Amino acid sequence: MRPNIALVAGESSGDLLGSRLLSGLRRQLPDANMHGIGGKHMAEYGFVSDYPMETLSVRGLFEVLMHYREISAVQKQLSNQLILERPDIFIGVDAPDFNFTVERRLKEAGIPTVHFIGPSIWAWRGNRIKKIAKSVSHMLVIFPFETAIYQAANISVTYVGHPLAEVLPLEPDMLAARKELGLSPAVTVVTIMPGSRLSELNFHTAAFVGAVKLLSQRDPTIQFVIPMVGEKQRNVYMQQVILNKLLDVPVLVVEGCSHTAITAANCVLVAAGTATLEVALLKKPMVIAYKQTWATHQIMRHMAYQPWIGLPNILAREFLVPEFLQDAATPLALADAIWAQLHDDKLVERLKQRFLEMHHSLLRDSARESAQAILQIIKK
Repeated sequence: MRPNIALVAGESSGDLLGSRLLSGLRRQLPDANMHGIGGKHMAEYGFVSDYPMETLSVRGLFEVLMHYREISAVQKQLSNQLILERPDIFIGVDAPDFNFTVERRLKEAGIPTVHFIGPSIWAWRGNRIKKIAKSVSHMLVIFPFETAIYQAANISVTYVGHPLAEVLPLEPDMLAARKELGLSPAVTVVTIMPGSRLSELNFHTAAFVGAVKLLSQRDPTIQFVIPMVGEKQRNVYMQQVILNKLLDVPVLVVEGCSHTAITAANCVLVAAGTATLEVALLKKPMVIAYKQTWATHQIMRHMAYQPWIGLPNILAREFLVPEFLQDAATPLALADAIWAQLHDDKLVERLKQRFLEMHHSLLRDSARESAQAILQIIKK
């Protein structure tokens, strides 16, 4: 019988991670039916999305509440559909708040559930481990320190390495990236990454592009690049630029080539999230910033267990690169931090070496490791 595998990924970063997982599974199960919720990268491996992935691409406690009805309806419909269908396995790719609910219902119905990438219970909301134990048959984690957390809670777990550590080169080719984008090898390049979610673009664009404007005034020769995930994100960015009267800022906006834009840069201004790890693995200095609603920030601030929000800083257990949150993320503060990194060669070399060590620590054949763990569960 043709294997039937259901997966759910909730946003663009989850789509990339899901595609890496599917690349391993497809080699082992070439005829498998794979469907659920995912994006264009997962579709490259024959995955069929039953619902638009954008439905789940909402971040922030109050932002999720605003879309609760729509998200809840998809959650219920998908769960009911899969209980009737009874796939061989369900794999939740990130999106824990959505996937744990689906996984719990399926696990109670006797369907094996795997969660790929453990939520950051080591950073905040550690009590979620109880919900995980009730929802997940097996955890696939991407940071080596996570295994001990799940083993202590008697949750089956496999460390598979971080997929990005395999996808991104140990030695990025800056000249090739600049050639691809039509940029001069000699010019200073700053890449701006205000986020992939529409809500992030609404919160970050004014401050991020405001920093660009200040940097451009200090050095008119700097070339700025902003990679966008897609047309919707680009449209929201342009709306914010017009709203904040930032049309005179010289910026190259590109779509779908964020890794190239990072590789081409001397420094990156990036919103907190998976993108900060991408920047680190591409060995670039960075300034991290994040803005959200005041209420969401207050709740998350009081629930946090550590002082860092950027993944490179969390992995290093120190402030390797500067972070600016909420009102501290002003155009001037961001511009000053970027300017300092652009003019400190020793810092650049030190960061490159630390990021290279980080890269090696996360490097494993994650597609093969994940596929093997999933296949063992299916066989059982």
